[in-house]
Amino acid sequence: MEGLFAELTALADMVNAGTPGLTAVQRMVEFTQAAAGAEGAGFAEYSSVGGRVIAGSGVSVWGLGRHVDPAHPMIVRLMSSDSLIEVGLDEMPVELAEHMKDAGVRHMLAAKIELSRRVVGTLHTYFSGEGPATAVQRNAMALSASLLGHLYLDGQGLPVYGGEPVTAMPADAIAVVNADGTVRSWNDAAATVTGRPAATALGRPLPVRVPTHGQVLDQRLPDGRWLQVLATDLPGTGDRLVTLRDVTQAHRREQARDLFVTVTSHELRTPVTVIKGYADTLADHWDDLPEAARRDAAERLGQRSGELARLVERLLSAVGDGSALGGPAAGLPFDLGEALRDAVAELPVEIRTTVQVDIPDALPKALGERATVATVLSELVTNAVKYADPDSPVELSTLAETRSVGFRVSDRGIGLSPEHVERAFDRFWQAESGNHRRYGGVGLGLYLVRRLVERQNGWVSLRPRELGGTVAEVRLPRADQGPGEAKAW
Repeated sequence: MEGLFAELTALADMVNAGTPGLTAVQRMVEFTQAAAGAEGAGFAEYSSVGGRVIAGSGVSVWGLGRHVDPAHPMIVRLMSSDSLIEVGLDEMPVELAEHMKDAGVRHMLAAKIELSRRVVGTLHTYFSGEGPATAVQRNAMALSASLLGHLYLDGQGLPVYGGEPVTAMPADAIAVVNADGTVRSWNDAAATVTGRPAATALGRPLPVRVPTHGQVLDQRLPDGRWLQVLATDLPGTGDRLVTLRDVTQAHRREQARDLFVTVTSHELRTPVTVIKGYADTLADHWDDLPEAARRDAAERLGQRSGELARLVERLLSAVGDGSALGGPAAGLPFDLGEALRDAVAELPVEIRTTVQVDIPDALPKALGERATVATVLSELVTNAVKYADPDSPVELSTLAETRSVGFRVSDRGIGLSPEHVERAFDRFWQAESGNHRRYGGVGLGLYLVRRLVERQNGWVSLRPRELGGTVAEVRLPRADQGPGEAKAW
């Protein structure tokens, strides 16, 4: 017990010191496992498109990076409950149940974390006993869920996954203001949209500028969200009815389009300029160039053309909602070890020489699309090389567990901040912004990797490497265990 109090004190100090959110969430998950005497603990964060496991300990580490389907009956039950729920193997998603059964787990205790009636995450602990949970286990979960709620309330890099919460936001946020702009009426939806309860809104000025009759204004809140505000005069009263609608996502889509144009014009300009330069040189000076120079120019044209083709392919694949990469793929068994060796051989020589390969001969077959392995590995290795010193090695290794088989790409580069490990999979996201970024790229590589892997019922995750650098881990279903589950854990 003294050890748990000491860990709780350390957690409080860490949070007060402003430690980034994901690091604190991971420590909280580890604390939960220890306090509850569990075999493992995990935390899934939610947005408008579902959930994703962002922290785990013990037997739950297996699921890091895994998508969680909010429509699964177990999750629906958890979302609709006002207290902890206990779950047996028969209620868990099939693949999760099979993995946990192999790990000796028989019982799960889960809690949801809410802020202002919005679900931001779910906490899960796994036990070898059949249940029910003891008072100590339930108290430990309740304490941890409360602390996680405080973490999200304080921010500090949270949410990690970003986007809107899984719980839909009401569209009918309405306020009534009098002639001088003072709020007279404030419904629950307005409190949700603005984050101001009625007790703090009534009798005070509207927190946004009141438009004139019939006017629509888009206004930005201090927290970065955008509200669309419409005002209509109420006849014979002098009051005005104001409707508030959260249009943050629409603004983000518009910003993404602008970013797409800016970044692609910049990234396309370099290879096109180089190709034109070599082509002009060959056309204007063919007879003056020795054979070796002509051959070198031709090889460089081929290399740059290949880079341009890959860049265009990534851009086209990411246009719109990415539906070209959607839907589950028709997976077939294939030799992952052989596919990885072939993929390494296809890497450009300057990249291939930095890769240290450790692939055993007896690796279980994977179920998926063999042709995508080269693309996935190329993106991960290229990313690793880009952020590491020129002579720094990139390590490629494999892993095999009861339900999955996969590989890791580890580098010793500049590393990735914990709060960025999920954002790195967003389209067009860059750790650095502006016109003076040290590293090129359009921010599509990891986005495409995740889409390619997940359409094969697999998943991918990033984490900081203990000795510096980053570890990317890809997992696919084992072919000898069947296709598993298509949508979620």
